[in-house]
Amino acid sequence: MRGILYAAAACTAIGGILHLIMAPRLLEFNVAGGAFFIIAGILQLFWVLPTIKQYSNIFNYVGIGGTIGLIALWAITRVPNPITNRGGPINEMGIAVQVFQVAFVALLAVIIAKGRRTERKVV
Repeated sequence: MRGILYAAAACTAIGGILHLIMAPRLLEFNVAGGAFFIIAGILQLFWVLPTIKQYSNIFNYVGIGGTIGLIALWAITRVPNPITNRGGPINEMGIAVQVFQVAFVALLAVIIAKGRRTERKVV
């Protein structure tokens, strides 16, 4: 179980670091976008602690929900919008972030499922 916890923490940490790496480029021409990447990156790095320490399943559910929100936001912004008729670029960095975020969600789901199985055995 510790291995899964560390893997999930590593996935969210890497996703956060990649978000922070992308922020300076965006800050040059889009301050709001750059600020979003800074906030998202910091929150993902913060989430390493509740993941490793396993505070409670509430933190796991919030982590899953927030990360799914980031994944959905990325997907929505890749679809052409009615104002510009263009979607955002799909590049290597964006795909790498999404891979780590999807892995984080999957690993947290495994952690929750294993925790439920352990609780049933105890009761």
